[in-house]
Amino acid sequence: MAEPARGFAAELKDAVTPRAALLVTAVLLLQLGFIASYVGALHNPHPHQLSIAVVAPQQLTPQLVAGLESVPNDAVRASTAPDRDTAEQRIKDQKIYAAWLVDPTGTQDTLLVADARGPAAANAAEQIVTGLDKAQGRTLAVVDTIPLAEGDADGLSGFYVVVGWCVGGYLVASILAISSGARPANSRRAVLRLGTLVLYSVAAGLGGAIVVGPVLDALPGSTTALWGLGTLVVFAVGAVSMALQCVFGIVGIGLAVLVFVVLGNPSAGGVFPPPLLPTFWRAIGAWIPNGAGTDAARSIAYLGSTNLTVPILVLAAWAMVGVMITLGTSAGRPTGHVNR
Repeated sequence: MAEPARGFAAELKDAVTPRAALLVTAVLLLQLGFIASYVGALHNPHPHQLSIAVVAPQQLTPQLVAGLESVPNDAVRASTAPDRDTAEQRIKDQKIYAAWLVDPTGTQDTLLVADARGPAAANAAEQIVTGLDKAQGRTLAVVDTIPLAEGDADGLSGFYVVVGWCVGGYLVASILAISSGARPANSRRAVLRLGTLVLYSVAAGLGGAIVVGPVLDALPGSTTALWGLGTLVVFAVGAVSMALQCVFGIVGIGLAVLVFVVLGNPSAGGVFPPPLLPTFWRAIGAWIPNGAGTDAARSIAYLGSTNLTVPILVLAAWAMVGVMITLGTSAGRPTGHVNR
């Protein structure tokens, strides 16, 4: 005997459960967040506190510093340097983005920039100083003190390799969760998952360093140092993604995407360095693995590995928090517990 036809509402209820509807709504919000974050961060860059040093005779310095500080919207953070060599060293040490060298005996000044710290920052400094010089009937010559490698034309190779490492980190954690359950069954399983993540991180870090270095010649610098950085980035992202899944179940995958894709990528300083990002993204960028990794990759490739302490500590802190939460959430479970 045939079953009676069911109504549309009943069929819909069976096909799309309340839990599924909630997850679909969460995905919609995540998608809208992605659009808002990327477009909000990157659609209209303006400099904010772009650090420019003035190198000029003492009697001219106050006027020139005042001119930089008068640029609207707090665009410039002006300082002084005693000579060209000092200014160049401060650029290499990542203390300033540019230096304005004023020639008191002629009408052409020089602007020292570093495309390796982000071409957009160099262009912004050039526009600002060119405008000030033009108003005084002077001209400006621009000197790139740390040019980009030939294979890194837009200065994005360091950013993209870090993005690739981050993607690998949260994807491998997600695959482990989908294949064996979001929460490890017990402490031993948690340790095994973290051990697997360590091996994957080492392989992914080495692979990324080889691809952007010897294979594509996209980044100069030490392949070994980039390998170490990549290993730490992948493990930090993977460990936190694993921790999120331990706490929130499968929803943790979406939270990992929120942190590392929606928030992390546009704030990382890849397309536009921090002084050209809006306030929110500028504030969070250096404290998320994407931004810390990008800063470290550029430093290794172009800046003599200066100022690596903070990015490495940020990555290590994320990794430590991920490990502690993963182990902590599985510590009380019996060895024979089966994860559902």
